[in-house]
Amino acid sequence: MIIGTLLSSPVETDLKITAIDGEKNLNVKLRQYGLFIGDQVRVLRLARLGGPVLIEANGREIALGRGIAGKISVEAV
Repeated sequence: MIIGTLLSSPVETDLKITAIDGEKNLNVKLRQYGLFIGDQVRVLRLARLGGPVLIEANGREIALGRGIAGKISVEAV
């Protein structure tokens, strides 16, 4: 079941990255963070007032800007 993007996902839900809607530079940046299509992630916190989205992926916590989080499509696991 597709939920949408990381930005629109409920907190504390297990998700799987299904697509990244961005230019090549975004894909390179996410690979540097260790994020790939097919990875399981969990949104830990959505900061208020336009702050970052904190996710857990591969045993690590990663803060992503809202613009980036809005380009990562996910589905419930």
